[in-house]
Amino acid sequence: MHASIVILLIGCAGAVLWMTLLYGVRRVTRNAGVVDVGWALGVGALAFALAATGEGSPARRTMLACLAGFWSARLGLYLLLDRVVNAKEDGRYQALLASWGDRAERKLLVLYLAQAGFVVLFCIPFLPIVNSPVPVGVVWDWVALGVWVAAVAGEAISDRQLARWRAEPANRGQTCRRGFWRYSRHPNYFFEWLHWWTYVFLGIGASWAWLTLFGPVVMLFFLFRFTGIPYTEAQALKSRGEDYARYQQTTRRFFPWFPRHSS
Repeated sequence: MHASIVILLIGCAGAVLWMTLLYGVRRVTRNAGVVDVGWALGVGALAFALAATGEGSPARRTMLACLAGFWSARLGLYLLLDRVVNAKEDGRYQALLASWGDRAERKLLVLYLAQAGFVVLFCIPFLPIVNSPVPVGVVWDWVALGVWVAAVAGEAISDRQLARWRAEPANRGQTCRRGFWRYSRHPNYFFEWLHWWTYVFLGIGASWAWLTLFGPVVMLFFLFRFTGIPYTEAQALKSRGEDYARYQQTTRRFFPWFPRHSS
């Protein structure tokens, strides 16, 4: 069996243990948002392991470890501060737990363990890259770096714009329409999705390069159908009502574009 597949399988076991530990943390803190932190940090940790044991160009493996590692650390720290340390349990999780009733804790544990699988799933795009013999410096590497900078910076700016809006008492109950939030209802999700295209470009020329498409394709599916946008918008309509409904009428859901005029 290929060494990277072995590391991926070991990583799956490690992710299960990691998420089980975080479920224990959640039982103490009563804040399920720690699962999001665990996913982000788990992907970064497994990316490092794959880069360290891959058989491809050392420079390309180092580049992957640096890009995925910094993305993981930034997102994980942001989620830790925003959803765990400085906030009560996210309304999405509160709604889920309430809908599950007496089976809430059992289903929540299943959710945490499912996140372990998602850690492994989102590391599949790294396999062709860590085993690619293509030396660093081809034009696609510069495209990958440009996409990564734009995506990580865009997501960080979006997060900061929303945090500043929420910090102003006068904005309580209102929807942020500043900066990137004027052009997309979910610019943070858009830039997160854009980030996964980094590895598509980084994997060009590698064997099984099509596996890198798992990142943006699966992320888009998750955001639109599984987690992300549906739950976020349902919670926003519940907490902000008519103001968010008007926002939906004028602002694109995902891909940024100029606002529409309200009818």
